[in-house]
Amino acid sequence: MNVFFDIQHLYYLPQYIPVKDALEKNSVRCHFILYNQNQLQKVLINYVENEKLNYTLVNDSSEAKALYLDKKPHWIIFGNAFHDLEKIHQSSKTAMMNHGVGPKSCYYDWSDCDIQHRFVEGQHRLKRLMERFPSKKFIDTGYAKLDPIVNNENSYLDLEKLGLDPKKETVLYAPTYYPSSIECLPDNFPESLAKYNLIIKPHYFSLIKDKYKNHQKIFKSWSQYSNVYIPSVEETSIIPFMSTASLLISDASSTLFEFTALNKPAIWCDFFKVRWSYRGIFKWRLNKRLDDDLKYFTKVAQQVVNTKELVQQVDTQINNPQLKEKDRLELTELLIGKVDGNCSKRITEYLLNHTE
Repeated sequence: MNVFFDIQHLYYLPQYIPVKDALEKNSVRCHFILYNQNQLQKVLINYVENEKLNYTLVNDSSEAKALYLDKKPHWIIFGNAFHDLEKIHQSSKTAMMNHGVGPKSCYYDWSDCDIQHRFVEGQHRLKRLMERFPSKKFIDTGYAKLDPIVNNENSYLDLEKLGLDPKKETVLYAPTYYPSSIECLPDNFPESLAKYNLIIKPHYFSLIKDKYKNHQKIFKSWSQYSNVYIPSVEETSIIPFMSTASLLISDASSTLFEFTALNKPAIWCDFFKVRWSYRGIFKWRLNKRLDDDLKYFTKVAQQVVNTKELVQQVDTQINNPQLKEKDRLELTELLIGKVDGNCSKRITEYLLNHTE
């Protein structure tokens, strides 16, 4: 049996590596279809070769489709929507493992495509998808990306090697690229958290896209502080940073659901820099981009609306990690599904049992 993974962006990969590992333990051949990344091509190649992945590079979806028609894998796993699969379905089955579990509307919208099966995280998402797409097949397996942390397969970071103080608690700030809290924070933001290690893990797009050059300037400035570590674009996986951190700060990122699923405290920055085309009479665009699942952020994380509240709550949450524990545990089962380290195994079993 062989399984292909269609990976449009490098930052998708940490979601699929645990499934690849589980499949290979069952003698399944895994192959990754990667899309050329222009200026980041070297980064992409170095990453996949360090991970010892079997891969083929393509330029676009047309080349990928031609490859699937030629190779005829048993299964193709996609990270988001993919269309025009009728011919491919004559010889291959297709499934979606969404590359994140955030509160953006696209999480649900992407099932409006030709992909036959979808692995889903928790009963809440399962119910919503089944109601919207009753003819499609959805399987609640949980979120495979967290398996290495739950199973202690991912070692903690060596803080000293990162130039940080291992005697300090570590705070992880993981903002999304849009709408983001980055530009709402002061220039001396790291100084206000000087008694903590501050790891700032930006979204991949904040680091590579020209439209987010202002983000990159801010990161360069913050990196000068001695208590700050900012991973490079090559350090794709957020998993080691989530393993190490005691507290997460985020905004509209799926990392907030991921981190609180580990029963760790988080702070939700409910303040964003919004483009003029998403304000005033155009605010409907922002509402359309963000799904109603955003309401769960305030239940699993501490909501703050400005920097002053944020800094105050860092101390509170670090010193009282139990404050939202009850809600975290209840809503994790709803929004992420089982967090037992066996999500990849459940996905593997489904793929193995549905080859015909």
